[in-house]
Parts: sequence; C-alpha cells; structure tokens
Amino acid sequence: MSGLTDFLGETGPLADCVQGFSPRSEQQLMAEAVAETIAANRTLIVEAGTGTGKTFAYLMPALLSGKKIIISTGTRHLQDQLYGKDLPVVRKALKAPVATALLKGRTNYLCWHRLQTAGSEGRRLSAKQAHELEAVRAWSDRTASGDVAELGLVSEDSIVWPRVTSTVENCLGQECEYFQDCFVVKARRNALEADIVVINHHLLFADMVLKEEGFGELLPGADAFIIDEAHQLPEVASIFFGTTLSSHQLRDLARDVRLEHLREAGDMQDLPDAADRMEALVHQLRLALGQTDRRAAWSEVSMDKSVQAVLSDLSVCLQRLADWLEVAAERGKGLAGCRQRAAVLKARLGLLLEHASGDFIHWFETFRTSFRLNLTPLNVAPAFRNCIDNLPSAWIFTSATLAVGDSFGHFAGQLGLDDARMLKLDSPFDYRKNALLYLPENMPAPNDRFYVDAVVACARDILQASAGRAFMLFTSHAALRSAAAQLENTLEYPLLVQGAAPRRELLERFRELGNAVLLGTSSFWEGVDVRGAALSCVIIDKLPFGSPGDPVLQARIEAMREQGGNPFMEYQLPRAVINLKQGVGRLIRDRDDRGVLVLCDPRLRSKSYGRIFLKSLPEMTRTSNVDNVHEFFAPAAACGSAVPGANRGETPLPQQDFAMIWVSRDVTTTACH
Repeated sequence: MSGLTDFLGETGPLADCVQGFSPRSEQQLMAEAVAETIAANRTLIVEAGTGTGKTFAYLMPALLSGKKIIISTGTRHLQDQLYGKDLPVVRKALKAPVATALLKGRTNYLCWHRLQTAGSEGRRLSAKQAHELEAVRAWSDRTASGDVAELGLVSEDSIVWPRVTSTVENCLGQECEYFQDCFVVKARRNALEADIVVINHHLLFADMVLKEEGFGELLPGADAFIIDEAHQLPEVASIFFGTTLSSHQLRDLARDVRLEHLREAGDMQDLPDAADRMEALVHQLRLALGQTDRRAAWSEVSMDKSVQAVLSDLSVCLQRLADWLEVAAERGKGLAGCRQRAAVLKARLGLLLEHASGDFIHWFETFRTSFRLNLTPLNVAPAFRNCIDNLPSAWIFTSATLAVGDSFGHFAGQLGLDDARMLKLDSPFDYRKNALLYLPENMPAPNDRFYVDAVVACARDILQASAGRAFMLFTSHAALRSAAAQLENTLEYPLLVQGAAPRRELLERFRELGNAVLLGTSSFWEGVDVRGAALSCVIIDKLPFGSPGDPVLQARIEAMREQGGNPFMEYQLPRAVINLKQGVGRLIRDRDDRGVLVLCDPRLRSKSYGRIFLKSLPEMTRTSNVDNVHEFFAPAAACGSAVPGANRGETPLPQQDFAMIWVSRDVTTTACH
C-alpha cells in the first residue's frame, strides 16, 4: 500500500506528468482501498468528494494490478474524457505497457450496410439531411474507428445518424455482407484483447441484463469492474430490467421494411402497405394519448375507448406485418431481420397490454410527436444482485454523491450491496474559507403562487453582487419559463436560457461571455464543468424532490406504504439529498476557487429534515444576511485590475468567482485569484 501512496505523493510519477498536481491524502486512501478490493475480489462503495481526484485514485491501482478491468462511466462524454485524457496520463506516468480499449454501444458506430441502404431513401430526406448524409459518406472513407463522435459537422441529434447506424433489432450480425469490416466487430475484438476497457453504464447493462450487445467473453472475462458516477446506476438499472415499446421502434421498423422491400422483394406490395398502415396507427396512438407532453400511470388511459381501439388495430397490424415478413424472409437477410423485430415488438406490445404484476409499474410518457409505453420494476436490487453474483469479480462503485449524511444505506439498498465495504472521503477543498452558503430569509412557501417571483427578486440582488457569472437552476420547466420571462430585457448581463440552443452551445457561449446568467433545469445538474471566472454563484430555487405527479415515484411510494415503510424518509428524502449534493459539487472545482451557493427553499430551516440536507453538504460559512454576500464578492470587484492580463496591456479575461443560480442541480467554478 505504501507504494501507491508514493505513486500519488509529492515526488511520484503523477507529479511529473500532471501540471499543478498536489498530493491529497483522500486520493491516497481511495487508491489503497481500490487496490485492496481488486486483490481480494470484494465489493467497495466509495464516495469521493469533489477534488479528491477519484479518477486517478482508481486508475493507478487498476493499471498496476495486472488484471483485466472494465471501467464504466455515466455518459459517453465522460467515457471519451476518461479514455482520451485521463487514462493516457496515468499509463504514461507509470510507464505501464497496458493495452486499453474504448467500447461504445452499436448506435455509436457507422454501419456499412445501413449507409448503403440510406441512399434509397433520398426522396424522404430534406436538403439539410441529404447534405449531412453526404458528409457522413465522405467521412466514412477516412475514419478508422467509425465512431460517430469523430464527425462534428453533423449534430448528435441529426435524423441521419439512426439511418446509418445499427441497433440490436436491425443488425444483421454474421449474416451481413460487411461483417468483416464492421466497426462494431473491430471495437469488440480490441476490447477482448485489452487489459483496461472503458464502457458506459447503458452498454454495461445491455450486455449484463439483456445479453443483446454480444460481448461474448468480455464481461465474464473481467477480473474487476469499476463503476464511476455510480449514483446513476439505480435509474439505469430500472430501464434495463423493465420493458419499453416506443413509437421510434415501430417507425424504424416500418422504414426498414420499406427499404428492404425495395432491395429484396419489390414484387410484394403488401409489405410496404402493412408498414405504412402501422406507421399511421402509431400516429393515431400518439394523438389518442393526449396532446400534451406528460408522464402518467397507464391506468389513466387504459380504459379510454379510442386508445383501446388503436392498440387493438396496432396489434393486428403488427401480426399481419409479421406474417408477410415470414413469407418474405427467404428473399434476403434484411427482411429476415425485420421479421424477427416484428415478432419481438408484437410480444412487447402483448406484455404491455396485459395486467402488470404488482412487481412492476405500468406507465407511459408522451412527447411532441412520440411516445413510450413502459413496465418498470419496483425494486431492481434482487435482479442486479443476481447479475453481479454471476460475474464473481471485484466491484468498485464510486461517485461524489452516494451518501446521505454519513450513511450509504439508500444507495446500497437500491442495488442489493449491503455487504459491501463503504468508505466516505470528504473533499480536500477548503469550503469554509472559499465558499459561502446564503439562505435568504422571508421566502414564501415553495407551493406559493408567487414563489418564483420571490426567487427572481432574490436573484436580482445576488446577480448585482456577483456581476452576473451565475447559473440559475430550477426544479421545473414551468418555473424556468416564468423566471426567464421576468428577467428578459431587465438584466444588465447576458441571459442564456435552456432550450434556446443545444446545451453544449449554451455552455460555450456562457464561458465566452464571462458575465452571463444561465437558466437551466435538470440537464445542467450533472456533466457540466465551468471552470474559471465565468461562474461565481449558484442559485437553486427549491430542494430537488421528485415530482409528486410522476407515476414511477407514486407507485414506489404506495408500495413502500403498503409494506409498512416510510417512503419520505427512506426514498424521497435520500434521493433529493443526493441530487442536491450533485449540484453543489460543481461549485468549487479547484483549490483556489471561490463561490456563493444560494439555496432559496425556506424548508431548509423550517422543516426538521432540512438539517439532513445541510449536514450532507460540505462545511461552509452560512449566512442569511445578503450584505455578507456583497462582502464576499467585494474583493473580486475590487481586484478588477488583478484579473489576468489587466495590468499587462492584454485583453482581460473574465473575473473568476463562483455564482450559480441553483434551482435544480449543478455547475461549477472560481473567483478572483
């Protein structure tokens, strides 16, 4: 163990390779715990506060172990960062001859077969989409990996990508004429040969639970699994242990049937006719489910005669399509694949139309032009525990937000990990010196009709002190829209609002402006890292409790009540605490960062459970006097000439403090150094 401490010490190899590296006892303790867990083939849950350096803390022992290790991250963005940035640094520092591989789900790789068939649909593409398709074709001639993330010219949400990538349902597998050149196959071969493989949670569950991604020996061959951003795991698990039928799946099948009909069975007009009929019924079902976007229990619409009629017709249509595909399957591999997909979707529809057992939540959600029908398990712990027991390896679960107070009971209980070793490491950052928690007085109750007005009024004063440079995060889109309407054309600082542009563009603009105020909801709680002066204050409107109208939450609350539990204390409160911690962790991102956290919700002081939230946050100076906020920011205002470049005839960089308007979840950064 002392060797790891030396590696992460002041004169260790990382100090030579990482600019500004400083030893942290918390990082060294985590590295030792990870090494022990891997060696003993056990399970570890570790919360590593912001600034611990948890990535290096698990990469170092992983690379030194000499074992096959799979590392899973929460998002593809974090996956790319880990593989492209952090892993090479540690490998270089250790001079370790370790083979590494990056593996994503198949929808992240160009599919040669679907790229060829995409041309058949030219008449259905807009001019912009046709241009994007040509960009993909040009890129296909020069890419070595086929990873769609390489092509920045085409946005992630372009309609072109689903047409040139494969899914489990439409992949032809070894029957495909391009199998030997398949990018997915090549990526998996590399992963099988590598010592360290970086994947993401969705990919992990796709193979561990559904056995659909075709890893073969990859997961069973691993000696250890390191799960980063593990707080996301219960939610991802509920998706993969459940059943979903979406309008996208049905429409994709209809489109592929038409394409394969043109390629392989042009004389069978019944095929495209059945596909067109199914697509029309999908549209009718979306209308029957209501005009607004919503999440609701299936019982709210299950007895509606129009919904019942469309579902009955859809079931018949799917069966008819499957029958025609049975006849056509011998014409070609594409049609055979469509036949199998039709059978799977028909079975899913049948399952969703049956009365769900008490172990599952039956619900639906609608969007502007689409829908999803869902069966979600009430409790994923038994199924998840069974999966990891079938993979008898070392398991390390880590995140900055896993504990409620000092207890890991909520997280461990959700996944059946009660026998794990548990380690809580606080942030090494000096929150007491560099951060201020402001709890405004005289705020109305959160359910008051004028509550958002009060939040905006509070924010205006804070924004003057922070000179903009803030995130305002809300727990609902309605609150965000109301605040945006009140602040528009009345702020002296640039206003950026979620939904006006893609998240990445908003963040880039926020950083460039240096004095902007960004309004966001849940998508800004995680995966958002704004370092430097541009973000100096976080303002949060309410404690992030789940919406009481959410059908999944309602069902879980009712089930816990029936079992004699206390759903608020055992489920709702712990979830809200972890969500709040996730956002607060974005405030101080560096040892010299400074910032103000504003929590507007009066329940932090008026309710007994408010103490649980406050106890779970880093220790920082607390105030209810707005004058203290102005005093906190005063040094930054006074040191305007000390902003980098200001005294050297250079263009000054934005001042660096930390202001983030928190209403929902997260963000980051610093003050005048």
